[in-house]
Amino acid sequence: KMHLGQQNPVVDGLSLKELGDSVLVELELRRKGLPFLKHVEYRIVSKCFQIPVQRRYSDFEVFHGLLLQKFIYRMVPPLPPKRILKGDREFNDSRRRGLQRFMTLVIRHPVLAGDELVSIFLSASSADVQNMLRDAYKKTGDEFLTSQMALHGKVYLPEDIQTHAATNREVIANIHSSFNKLRDVAERMAQRSRENSTDLLMFGKDLSELGSDTSDLPVNATMSKAWKTQRKSLVELSGEFGLLANKAAHQGSREEDEVVEKLNLLLEQLQSYKDLCDRHDSGVLLEHQRAFEKRSGPVATHLKYQNSFEQAESRLTQQENTIITMEMRRYFSLLCLHQETQLVFTYLPLVTSILGTFVHSQIQGHKEMGDVWGDLHPKLKDLFESANEWPQNIFEHTKHN
Repeated sequence: KMHLGQQNPVVDGLSLKELGDSVLVELELRRKGLPFLKHVEYRIVSKCFQIPVQRRYSDFEVFHGLLLQKFIYRMVPPLPPKRILKGDREFNDSRRRGLQRFMTLVIRHPVLAGDELVSIFLSASSADVQNMLRDAYKKTGDEFLTSQMALHGKVYLPEDIQTHAATNREVIANIHSSFNKLRDVAERMAQRSRENSTDLLMFGKDLSELGSDTSDLPVNATMSKAWKTQRKSLVELSGEFGLLANKAAHQGSREEDEVVEKLNLLLEQLQSYKDLCDRHDSGVLLEHQRAFEKRSGPVATHLKYQNSFEQAESRLTQQENTIITMEMRRYFSLLCLHQETQLVFTYLPLVTSILGTFVHSQIQGHKEMGDVWGDLHPKLKDLFESANEWPQNIFEHTKHN
């Protein structure tokens, strides 16, 4: 596995190709006890391990929580919500997609991907995977305790790192906002395609019902014979609208899978970056400040009331060590934040790929729909041209226009 900062930790040497590992999350419904009781499991297969494993959502929760503890200075992607107010099928598919994005971002992270927690989660066949994960974390603690860069974070950082960090955070926040808008538009387009599919299917169904009507027509109706012929033809046409409905539904799925999902992946990475910045501001820096505040007051009080000079000196040394450790953690946190910023910008060129996919999807979808409409036009003419009073010039007018 490649790790950020093998050479110079502040130099961006990553490319999208180097983040190319993959993982597949599939939904499996399993029966539990009574036939109507089911629980959801997820089948996970990663390219690096190629070992299918079964995981419950609770396994993901434990895994996610331990990643946050161990890699508090890294971007840990969010989990999808535990429950939302939607139908079972829609909820299960939405959560599966969210878990797929979560695992994709984890397995493509150059630091997280090589960790033992990830290895256990993707390969352990034991039903006791949660305890295995907890035991693995207890052996090592968080990243700061094992990283070779932890003692030298300050050496690699430029003096104006705080200014750079603030600027990058603002730029990425603006990008996040823009991506949210793009994703929302893409979602509405996918929804319209699905609604178009429903409307076309209903249109065909209504045509079929109209054509299947066997009611007797008035004997003296001048167009009764022509209508009887046309009415039978409507049933045949309803099948064409069913085909159009399928094409529209496929277009909606294509827009969802190829455009919306990729935008969601980027959005969740950007959200994990925001969460990381918040942890940095409210966690590490706050703890560092508290450590400094303890340096004077408690020690002075201790010196006043302790009979042993050695005890006071030991307490002072302990607090000094705490200050030094927090100082190193602060610089290590800044270094990790800088590296995670690099990783965000490594992902951003995917926008070009998503845009290309979006354009191709629209071309393909309109072509498929256009082909079916084009085939329907001559069929419509052939079906009705035998009617005595059918206005033939309608087709000619449509053709010329």
